Amino acid sequence: MNVPKNVLWFEVLLYLSLTLDALSVAFQDRTPSAEVGEQMIMAATLTAGGLILLLVYFVRLAARRRKNWPRWVLAAALVLSVISLVQIIGDNGMELDSGIEIVSCALTAAGLYFSFTGDAQGWFNA
Repeated sequence: MNVPKNVLWFEVLLYLSLTLDALSVAFQDRTPSAEVGEQMIMAATLTAGGLILLLVYFVRLAARRRKNWPRWVLAAALVLSVISLVQIIGDNGMELDSGIEIVSCALTAAGLYFSFTGDAQGWFNA
């Protein structure tokens, strides 16, 4: 099965984005404080890891199994990520974490662009 070039770009760019997200989660500050306990930090980390794995599965469904609906779920996740990022930058200003998330969102947007254009248009089943 020959995968179209734009679908391959979609897959690679989204996997790069999710790798950045995983590295971001791995290097987060997990120091407990008065407001945030150890259990809450562990739950947030496990939730983020589970979400990343789910998104990896969606990329695979779209790129290899030719499913159309995961692309739309990934696009909706990008919109929510951008909204969240704008709020975080508004509250905390520009930080290293925010910069990494901006790069991740840009990679995702580029990958999704490739999935909707060029030779990828006839690839996905409805």
